[in-house]
Amino acid sequence: MTALADNLERLEAEIAAACRHAGRARAEVELMAVSKTYPASTIAEAAALGLTLFGENRVQEFAAKAAELKPLRETALTPIRVHLIGHLQSNKAQRAVELFDAIESLDSLKLAERINEAAGKLGKRLPVLIEVKLSHEETKSGLQPDSFEAAQLLERLPELVNLQLQGLMTIAPFGVPDNETRACFRSLREWRERWSPAYPKLSLDVLSMGMSSDFDLAIEEGATRIRIGTSLFGQRLAQGKN
Repeated sequence: MTALADNLERLEAEIAAACRHAGRARAEVELMAVSKTYPASTIAEAAALGLTLFGENRVQEFAAKAAELKPLRETALTPIRVHLIGHLQSNKAQRAVELFDAIESLDSLKLAERINEAAGKLGKRLPVLIEVKLSHEETKSGLQPDSFEAAQLLERLPELVNLQLQGLMTIAPFGVPDNETRACFRSLREWRERWSPAYPKLSLDVLSMGMSSDFDLAIEEGATRIRIGTSLFGQRLAQGKN
């Protein structure tokens, strides 16, 4: 058994245990393999083990892998999907729409309009998640949920017909006690519960939250997608520029 296969087996057991503890079915939680900094060959190995959803942080980095992965995305029996989960600058929206199957880091109306325009030119209806900032860390991206900008984006999204809103994403603060991490995840779920009836034209089914160090708490608080990198692939390689 390879190291990756061993890691996946152990991770699946941990996810299943977290789901049982939370009184949830394993099928309710989708596993995203965060493959940033790893080569296309590692993604191919993970796909051979049955993983089908991958997350990448940077447009330029994934562009270098995309050609090699094309068969796995277009002609494989079970095609893989690759989502952008890192911050996206609006001037790279066109390239991101060309490369990715979804964008999980939508954080402004301006970016939504750029992605919508780019998707329209390509004849795509692109799935997106709104990134919500629920920590005080200045390095974190995302919309403040109680801001005018968030309300403006939620109001306008139904008009952006080339976007398919699927839900919300957040990143918990690093290095804080579990109760603070849990509060962050709970807050995302509560915002979903508040926004769903207020914006009935929008779908907010996906809650993407939880990573290698805290996915068990995220599952307890209602995550439908967890983003796992280190527990699968090991410590990350040095990361290049976007």
